[in-house]
Amino acid sequence: MPRITAPTVAEHRAAQQRALLDAARTLLARTGEAPSMADVAALAGLARPSAYQYYKSRQDLLHALVLDVFPRWARRVEEAMAAQPDPADRILAYVITNIALVAEGEHAVGSALAAVAPSEELNTQSSMMHSQLLDPLVGTLRELGAEDPAATAELINAIVHSATKLLESGTPQEAVNARVTELLGPYVREHRRGASGRQHP
Repeated sequence: MPRITAPTVAEHRAAQQRALLDAARTLLARTGEAPSMADVAALAGLARPSAYQYYKSRQDLLHALVLDVFPRWARRVEEAMAAQPDPADRILAYVITNIALVAEGEHAVGSALAAVAPSEELNTQSSMMHSQLLDPLVGTLRELGAEDPAATAELINAIVHSATKLLESGTPQEAVNARVTELLGPYVREHRRGASGRQHP
């Protein structure tokens, strides 16, 4: 990876940190083990002592990665949901986007982080992520008139967890998406704007 340059010191520093985080994420996804600072620096195109100018230890780097990976996941899901003009379609967008993130390896990184960097900070961040992920789903269900939006959101999230297991067992992503769409499709169609026979509470 070529050495990064930027027009200002602040931009250069941000770019170096980004390179280190991306390198750590790549190595973690590849091995499932906490990478050494030397390996991370090498992949980022930096000298090992340079890496310590940004992160004082491997644990410090892993905690920074936690704070980077989880919010990016939530942001990706929220953006996919927001792109759907009909609230009902946001439900399927929530599930399909989570499945895509799992297929891309983000779930493996999160699981590996939980294994190699257990801490109160990580547990707190994981709980915050779970809540942050569910918030737009709960809001959408409330908008659709669900009787118990929080409970329904947890049930939909259980579908995501089951889909994750299918992916990890080797089921192709397209097949998982098809089964999820088959399962949630009737609910989504029933609650689309203007759907015939829709009952409002």
